[in-house]
Amino acid sequence: MLSPIGIHDLALATGHYALNLGELAERHGVDPGKYTLGLGQATQTVPATDEDIVTMAAAAAKQILAEHDAGDIHTVLLATETGIDQSKAAAIYVQDLLGLPSSTRAVELKQACYGGTSALQFAAGLVHRDPDHKVLVLTSDIAKYDIDSAGEATQGAAAVAMLVSADPAIAVLEPGSGLYTANVQDFWRPNYRSTPMVDGKLSVSLYIEAAEQAWKDYEARGGRTIDDFAAFCYHQPFTKMAYKAHSRLLEIHGIGVDKERLDADLAHTTVYNRLIGNSYTASLYVGLLSLLDHAEDLSGRAVGLLSYGSGCVAEFFGLSMVPGYRQRLRTSANREAIARRQPISYERYRAIRDFDLPEDGSSKTLEIDGAGPYRLRAVAGHSRMYEARHPIPA
Repeated sequence: MLSPIGIHDLALATGHYALNLGELAERHGVDPGKYTLGLGQATQTVPATDEDIVTMAAAAAKQILAEHDAGDIHTVLLATETGIDQSKAAAIYVQDLLGLPSSTRAVELKQACYGGTSALQFAAGLVHRDPDHKVLVLTSDIAKYDIDSAGEATQGAAAVAMLVSADPAIAVLEPGSGLYTANVQDFWRPNYRSTPMVDGKLSVSLYIEAAEQAWKDYEARGGRTIDDFAAFCYHQPFTKMAYKAHSRLLEIHGIGVDKERLDADLAHTTVYNRLIGNSYTASLYVGLLSLLDHAEDLSGRAVGLLSYGSGCVAEFFGLSMVPGYRQRLRTSANREAIARRQPISYERYRAIRDFDLPEDGSSKTLEIDGAGPYRLRAVAGHSRMYEARHPIPA
């Protein structure tokens, strides 16, 4: 008999600074309610100059390694759309920082905000082939848009680490999922740009269409009914997007769309994303952590997840919560990671945004800026150099 496979451990990391969207609204000359009510956002994480996707991913993963034997982890899958190299996987830098064995597979995955879900599914396949295999799945991203653009209010940054194993302690990945892929240009970032090209209205409509089609495929493959789920987690480029997509799912089932039903299904999933902002591949799993940290005990109940990545790929799948999972959560650590961010002014935010690493091979040693366990120390000869800020316990 095959063992269940799923999420055995979960951890969150985010950046050092936080920008209140009231500051951005004043700069943009708009009512703050456009962001706090219209988008459902309050603040956004701004990484320090010596933080990036590697340092955040390693900070999240370090919490997992503190409780699990590193020698049991044979694969690291890092999903991001904020890649630091066109060839070398960011997962290799993380593997090195964490001191994982050389007998470790390390790979980077990309498909916009959907990449983390592809990593989770691939990890499950590896564990299915070898139940003794444990996979470290990392989702780490920094959402950054053009200055003074509409997307600037949805920026953010975070990393979520997941340990995938047989007989998981937190959630079982249910068999079967619904898929939808279409070649569209709603959001993309050419190699020569540091910020994406965005068609906001098209992206919102495509997200809703992809959610509907992924659900229909899930349903056609014999999935659960909509009323079987205790809650729903959505990728959240902004928290109100989850409400828009879920409204469509309720409508196609003839279920009345009202605030009470929407809040019952979604509200707990939006608490962290409202404060962190968009974190691309990590966003869906920040929502999952938010749900688990704020909802009543969901032991034995199913949670539906809708993953969307522009361009586009969508997937609907289910998790079944393992009895006793709440004892394995890091609720206090998750809340503290968000609460300890340092508030900054718009001027300080712009100084961070205007900070550039050399692109000509010259050397630059970075001043200490953030406070996480890992930092980007320097860039020299076109190479990034990282260091652990605090010694890793033996």
